[in-house]
Amino acid sequence: MLIRNVDSLVQARAETLTYMRLLVRLLHLALVLAPGGVWLAQSGAPLHGLLAATLSFAGVLTLLAFQALGLYGSGLFGRQLQLRRQATAWSLTFIALMLVGGQLPLLAAASIEALLGWYASTLALLLLARLALHGWCRRLARRGVGLLPTVILGCTASGNRLAAYLTENADIRARLVGYVDDRTDRQAFGMAGLPYLGDMPQLERMVRAGQAQLVLVALPWSAVERMGDLVSLLRRLPVTVLLAPDMAGLQHAHHRVTAVAGLPMFNISELPLKGWSPLLKRCEDVLLAAVALALAAPLMLLLALLIKLDSPGPVLFRQKRYGYNNRLIEVYKFRSMYVEQADADAEAQTTRRDPRVTRVGRFIRKTSLDELPQLLNVLGGSMSMVGPRPHATATKAAGVLFEDAVSEYTARHRVKPGITGWAQVNGYRGETDTLAKIERRVEYDLEYIENWSLWFDFYILIRTLPAVLSADAAY
Repeated sequence: MLIRNVDSLVQARAETLTYMRLLVRLLHLALVLAPGGVWLAQSGAPLHGLLAATLSFAGVLTLLAFQALGLYGSGLFGRQLQLRRQATAWSLTFIALMLVGGQLPLLAAASIEALLGWYASTLALLLLARLALHGWCRRLARRGVGLLPTVILGCTASGNRLAAYLTENADIRARLVGYVDDRTDRQAFGMAGLPYLGDMPQLERMVRAGQAQLVLVALPWSAVERMGDLVSLLRRLPVTVLLAPDMAGLQHAHHRVTAVAGLPMFNISELPLKGWSPLLKRCEDVLLAAVALALAAPLMLLLALLIKLDSPGPVLFRQKRYGYNNRLIEVYKFRSMYVEQADADAEAQTTRRDPRVTRVGRFIRKTSLDELPQLLNVLGGSMSMVGPRPHATATKAAGVLFEDAVSEYTARHRVKPGITGWAQVNGYRGETDTLAKIERRVEYDLEYIENWSLWFDFYILIRTLPAVLSADAAY
């Protein structure tokens, strides 16, 4: 009787995630159908008894689309909000619904206000539901609640990193209960505060008692014979066994795995813009630069006049800077220094009350208006609206060349430089008088490259004006 009760408990825990996914599907179905029914019923369109049929079709299409876009996968209970994926899934579903709407009399007769009301209200409810589910899962994880009792096999360096990572990034799918190792001397070693549970016979007893349902093998991959013996034993037990990756390699891969000919491999680096992304970003650059140039043309003409009246010399300042793939490009700026004191290679960075800067130059540098001619660089294709800021060839931080100060500095050049960037809107612009400042800039630039999207670009552009107005580091 006791064995049957333990088996029932294990099976119930294993099926809980399936039941929870079913409940989420039903919730999504309700959040789509309820607003749809309200808006369609109030749209003034003749119902003709077709409301139920129309909503049923919409519900089936929603569940199929959400499933196809991975909303019910492993990330459902994870730490990522996935709001963008949620919004994209519903938007694509609604577009598909409208495309076939001509075949559904009720949708064809509904007003545009009713359809937009349905879309907007469902979108808001879906996002709120996702936030609520995410918050609930996070609270449970912080309290140590998990569906599958999890044990790490192997008190190794990789196992220690794995324990620390899972402790920091816990979710409700797995609950770490401790670690197991046949070597008795390993009892004295702590792994992220986890308790030592014993040896393999103790692990077998825990599995049979339902106290361990997931085993993460963190042995060195070089220990082939020992790993084979342990895995052979674990395969005879009713437990899920996963071979943990080398955590050092996974750290370098930023937790990305790519399959090559069906073989999983760590993805250390990849093209930051691939597929349609380069075309989309180029379209974004041309459109935004053309509009900005048209709007800023009167201001640029006025600034050109003020620069000519303030000091003799050309209006524009041309400077060689590093661009895409470490190639030198010629960047345009409004001239802000006296011609005879200009620093073409930026060997000496501008400082507060720099005597080389003209009166107009101080204003346009402070407000970043000297960057406006770079819209021509964007149209010409050597720069983007958003990206890591281009630096001159001899720019230094605390007397050290940027590429010597930060080992990953040239990784910024995997994309085109931009007029504004993620580092700039986070306050890192102006003088780099310490190594820490350039290190932080590079960190933000690499974060932008790794996470690029059109939405990310628009978010940075929106934050650019407030960042410029509030900054005091540019002079």
